[in-house]
Amino acid sequence: MVTGAARGIGAGISQAMAAEGAHLVIVDLLADQAAEVAMTIIENGGVAKSVAADVTDREQVKAVIDFAVTSYGNLDAWFNNAGVNDPREFLSIDKENWDFIHDVNCWGVVVGMQEAARRFIEQGAPGKIVNTASSVGRQGVGVIAPYCASKAAVISLTQSGARAFAQHGITVNGFAPGLVDTPIWEGIDKAVEAMGRPELKFSRLHSDILLGRAALPADIGPVAIFLAGSDSDYITGQIIPVDGGMVLV
Repeated sequence: MVTGAARGIGAGISQAMAAEGAHLVIVDLLADQAAEVAMTIIENGGVAKSVAADVTDREQVKAVIDFAVTSYGNLDAWFNNAGVNDPREFLSIDKENWDFIHDVNCWGVVVGMQEAARRFIEQGAPGKIVNTASSVGRQGVGVIAPYCASKAAVISLTQSGARAFAQHGITVNGFAPGLVDTPIWEGIDKAVEAMGRPELKFSRLHSDILLGRAALPADIGPVAIFLAGSDSDYITGQIIPVDGGMVLV
């Protein structure tokens, strides 16, 4: 199951995993777009279904897990990928802005981790939890500070979850994308342009990438496949950078 999978990174990793034989549930509030992703997977010979859900609502998360188990027999991997952003200058951050971002990017991750872990434990079998962090979770940016803080929290939650669930055979890992060519940048570009900060637009940030280009969602797919499968069974509590060399730590 992949949340926030109607477009961008979520759609990309869903399609990559389906191509490897995974049975997918595409979870997103954008119901029509989620259905389109599922249909694309099916047309390409894969197996997928879609369901609309709010990742911050525990009952809805439980329901989509029930949907997956009813559809496919069990849950093997849960991807906390849904995320939001709302750029603004640091001095313009208010509680509404902060709460909007952290409700989805942090609380949604907590709920997803909890409910996936509960189902894995109930099934009596190992499971995989994978979280989408970000390079800015390790290196803040002034105009998206709440987003950076939320992704730093995802890194910490990944470590905490790994410690909490290891006794049940559940691994918890994540990946940290850098600059990825996805629809979210349309809104970010408009916001930073309005701030008078054109140097922060998508097209101007490539110079910081050692490999010379932004990522595509397809670049994230192999890491997602690795973390969801048995090849990563002896890895937990880790965040794998997939940023072309933007941040070296």
